[in-house]
Amino acid sequence: MRDGENPDPHTLDTGIPSVARMYDHLLGGVDHYQVDRDACGRLLKIVPDSRALALNNRAFLRRVVRHLAEKHGIRQFLDHGSGLPTVDNVHEIAQRVDPTSRVVYIDNDPIVLAHGKTRLDQNDGTAVVQADMCESDLIFGHPDVERLIRKGEKTAALFVSVMHCLKDDQVVPLLERVRRQLAPGSLFVICQLVSERAEIRDGVSALMKDVTQGNWGRVRTKEEVTGYFSGLTILEPGLMNVTEWRAESQVVPRQRTQDWEEWGGIARLD
Repeated sequence: MRDGENPDPHTLDTGIPSVARMYDHLLGGVDHYQVDRDACGRLLKIVPDSRALALNNRAFLRRVVRHLAEKHGIRQFLDHGSGLPTVDNVHEIAQRVDPTSRVVYIDNDPIVLAHGKTRLDQNDGTAVVQADMCESDLIFGHPDVERLIRKGEKTAALFVSVMHCLKDDQVVPLLERVRRQLAPGSLFVICQLVSERAEIRDGVSALMKDVTQGNWGRVRTKEEVTGYFSGLTILEPGLMNVTEWRAESQVVPRQRTQDWEEWGGIARLD
């Protein structure tokens, strides 16, 4: 995920909150620092349901990857803004369906690269690329991407809970660049934080820009996110709160309000 800028992008700065580490804290992980916990505390004061939202979003990621692998035969995945490794990562889910599945994780947080390499060293079907997800030429020209993402084979491009980290003028150009690189039949998973309440959109966006030193986008509306899917064929069951997307009987924490939500779905590149 996008993070505060450092003079050297490969240097870990523990004095600035990281979106990836904040997310890890909300998920109940251990790879974060006091500055990240403090930032989450400020976020929870604005939107107390943030922890439930994060947990439900992670459950959506698990469901959607399994669905892509089982129902659409996807065997290669590009996970943009992947965040820190946790339980049931994309490659673990996909490789349970087919051990030959291949996954490239993309993130610009140095701690993601460090943890990813430690956990993935023994898995030839996975790789972590440290890059800003908008650096499409660098990403698609990376040796690990060229090794694992085969040209002409349909790919799943994952943008799960990351578009709100991008500025308005970055989102559509990024999607267009990725579309040009992928084969017909490839699938896009896109969701981001939305709210129909201006005070929530403005409050969260201001907080996150503050804690990341301005390196964040904004909470948007459902109508705006729908625009991301222009030129793609939206697949059933459509665009929605991802908590409800092909929901299962598993016990998940319920948000007490719908002040904000993760909203999106799957679309096909024809």
